[in-house]
Amino acid sequence: MKLVKKELREKIGWITLDNDIKRNALSVDLLSELLEALKSLKEEKARIIIIRANKGSKVWSSGFSIDELPRDGSDPLAYDNPLQKVIRIIQSIPAPVICMAEGSIWGGACNIAFVCDIVIGTQNTCLAITPAKIGVPYNTSGILQFLDIIGSHIVKEMFFTAEPISAEKALGLGIINHLVPIEELEEFTITMAKKIIANSPLSIQVIKEQLNILGNAMPMTPQTFEHIDMLRRIAGTSDDYLEGIKAFYEKRKPVFLGE
Repeated sequence: MKLVKKELREKIGWITLDNDIKRNALSVDLLSELLEALKSLKEEKARIIIIRANKGSKVWSSGFSIDELPRDGSDPLAYDNPLQKVIRIIQSIPAPVICMAEGSIWGGACNIAFVCDIVIGTQNTCLAITPAKIGVPYNTSGILQFLDIIGSHIVKEMFFTAEPISAEKALGLGIINHLVPIEELEEFTITMAKKIIANSPLSIQVIKEQLNILGNAMPMTPQTFEHIDMLRRIAGTSDDYLEGIKAFYEKRKPVFLGE
């Protein structure tokens, strides 16, 4: 069964996350289909791409699939992880990518929303980044993507509490571009897409790449990368990490010992 639907109409590429029974959890299969849909729309020269959940969804995506987190101490969010591949193609694809955020966005799905060029939500949209709930060592590029959009104090609060932030707060922080009534979400998004399509595609492509280059222009020494990698290994091989996954399946609150 396909987990992602893809359509191109009137130069607008539509990608719909279509695994409602799993709340669009970011499994390897769903992410692989999402990656292929993005590549296909790039080849078809879509002028703009909209990523959405099914109409009426309460959850845009519940984040990375717990079932597929490694238990052997390997990096759960390594460079070649399908989630990282999806993030990189969204950033590099010439066409602007809009996150049409109907419903809540959790965990690693927040990173997909953050790297989209524009986010349009409703009063039902909220975002929560939840690695601390299960002891996952979050990847450095993901944290940097948060810092690109919002200040470090808010990023720390989101990571430390793992609590969702409301649509209104996300709008005020610049995470969401527009909040619209849920019944107007699709029409509003299409109207914006058509405004973008009316402009120069080459100009938009160049400006998007410029912004990405400038956003990544933070110098970092090899020693700093090695230090960060060591910190992530400590968390990824810890008892807390295994306890977080075990507690999730046992439907109980984890008992973290900091070990």
